[in-house]
Amino acid sequence: MVARAMSRKRSLQPKLWGVRTTAVFAATTAMALVLILAGTGLLLVLRSSLLDNAQSLALTQMNSVVRQIQEDDSRAVPSNIGGSSTQITQVISAAGVVLVSSDPSLPSLYEGPPLKVGESYLSESRGITSLVDFDDYTVAAQAVQGRAETLTVVVSVPTTLEKGAVLTVGWSLLIGIPLILGLTALLIWVLVGRALRPVEAIRTTVAGITHHQLDQRVDVVPTHDEVERLALTMNEMLQRLQTGDEVQRRFVADASHELRSPLATLRTGLEVAIADPSGQAWAQSAQMLAKQTQRMSYLVEDLMTLAKIDDAGLRFTMEDVDLDDVLAEEVARLKTVSNHRVSLALEPLRISGDANRLAQVFRNVLNNADRHAATYVSITAEMTTATATVIIENDGDTIPEDDRERIFERFIRLDESRSRETGGSGLGLAISRDILKSHSGTITTGRSQHGNTIFTINIPQQIPPTNPFDPSAATG
Repeated sequence: MVARAMSRKRSLQPKLWGVRTTAVFAATTAMALVLILAGTGLLLVLRSSLLDNAQSLALTQMNSVVRQIQEDDSRAVPSNIGGSSTQITQVISAAGVVLVSSDPSLPSLYEGPPLKVGESYLSESRGITSLVDFDDYTVAAQAVQGRAETLTVVVSVPTTLEKGAVLTVGWSLLIGIPLILGLTALLIWVLVGRALRPVEAIRTTVAGITHHQLDQRVDVVPTHDEVERLALTMNEMLQRLQTGDEVQRRFVADASHELRSPLATLRTGLEVAIADPSGQAWAQSAQMLAKQTQRMSYLVEDLMTLAKIDDAGLRFTMEDVDLDDVLAEEVARLKTVSNHRVSLALEPLRISGDANRLAQVFRNVLNNADRHAATYVSITAEMTTATATVIIENDGDTIPEDDRERIFERFIRLDESRSRETGGSGLGLAISRDILKSHSGTITTGRSQHGNTIFTINIPQQIPPTNPFDPSAATG
């Protein structure tokens, strides 16, 4: 058993590691996509912002020089056009010759098409495909009328600083994202391992539980999450297994006890008859042996019915049934074998159900009532609010209130009936209640207004389609 538990543990260990690996892979992949998209977006926003600032600076300087020329009545080329290390200002003739420049060492920085008076030019961004590939300058140009020709005012802003800033951020992201992903993967690996540790503890505990230790339970840590619910579910499952095992053991023990008595009687009768050379013992014991054989046959049949109920093997043929005819037939059968007065008051009862199984219910309850009656058994049946109600009354000893629910358990017989030779096996009422459950019906016992014992059977006229027979609801 220990070797099997260890083998099971080893077989499940890769699955545990697989959960951690899958969690790390999924989380890091998702985070990588998020970081890549976020980093690309950050670079785009940064690049756009820096270029916008450069263009704004170029336009401001260009407009200033254009106004300076336009406000000069002579329309002469200004000698002082300003400029600095962050911007280069040039005035270019119609022939493309640089007339004035804030940096005389540089050639014309305008490479665009010829401009007419009033037209302007602004260099555009090169797009996302050249995220870190900048033009050397951001250029703004406008044509203005000079003294003798059209002049073009050109302002160029170097993009060295902008390109450096974007490259710095880009390299930081390129190096930082893998580091962040690595740290995240390590953290997720550790956290998932810690999260799965209680699950592994539950699995180890359950793997070590055998059919001799069904009373063991897993530890429930009050984490108020899925792990706690898993532990509670496992304990509920173990409780069901323990209950089922106890029911099975009790069923086997009770069945063995019930079968032992008729078998012992049969064996004794046969031994006596065989030992009698005259053969008279055969004739004297034949009736007794037949009675015990019949009793054992009924008991085996009841045991088989209960076994089918527990295994969900008991099938029902649901159809329209004249319940009053079924009940009347069983009452007629009882009158032929009973020594008591049997009375019947019927109303038309038509329901949906299994006629054979419902007849079995009436047969069991009527036999029980006749077995305990003193002088009479009374049966009344009526239809009330779409429910068929059958009341079976006998004037025998009443059932104590504490035992009124217990008598529907398997192999339960009250002390007085157990001591009588005519006592039943204690299975009829249990089987009846299980069959009625499959019909969404009920059976209860109590006392009538006359102080007699009554059994009340209620069966709905139409069985709800969402209420099939559930073996887990079986008695015992």
